[in-house]
Amino acid sequence: MKVHREGTGLLLTLFTIFFVLNVSLYYTSGKSTLFYTVSALSAIFFLLVLNFFRSPFRRFPYDSEGLVIAPADGTIVAIEEVMENEILHEKRLQISIFMSVFNVHANWFPVNGTVKHVSHNNGRFMAAYLPKSSTENERSAVVVTTKNGVDILARQIAGAMARRIVTYAKVGEKCHVDEQMGFIKFGSRVDVYLPLDSEVLIEMDQKVTGNQTPIARLHTKK
Repeated sequence: MKVHREGTGLLLTLFTIFFVLNVSLYYTSGKSTLFYTVSALSAIFFLLVLNFFRSPFRRFPYDSEGLVIAPADGTIVAIEEVMENEILHEKRLQISIFMSVFNVHANWFPVNGTVKHVSHNNGRFMAAYLPKSSTENERSAVVVTTKNGVDILARQIAGAMARRIVTYAKVGEKCHVDEQMGFIKFGSRVDVYLPLDSEVLIEMDQKVTGNQTPIARLHTKK
């Protein structure tokens, strides 16, 4: 399993700290209960962080045109009609994916198209599964325009533990569902805002896989 670039520095730092700590304990206390306890806890913590920063290689296996693909791993926590007042200023169908600390935290583009808008808003760090987190937490927004002229908004939202949102999208660039849109560290949420006539392909509490699970089908205008 590949380690995501966002975690390389942290993992090297943790490894160095734990290595020095355990070697120091070994030379001061020998093969004591304290040494074995600290060694075990260090290994468990390091493996948990390593698991968080895993970066699987994924390609959507089917034709993605007209589909909206899950931009993140996690659980569907909202499927509802909302008024999106921050960027689109119109009613939209919101689909929200909550990521626990055990999910892959890379985020993919949900549709193919051209990046129209990228922005970041500072905010709070309340639990990401709460509805208010969409508008009150720290967040980044990416709007992608499909080849049919449909604007799709994807919003990366920080959670109670997530303190850093990384967004790779740049205005004007072409994007594809197989490309990573960004990364959120340590538990968070991604909201996708779709046209109201979109066909929903998932249900509440369903587990989805980023860049693998279709979550909606866009209406094709005749």
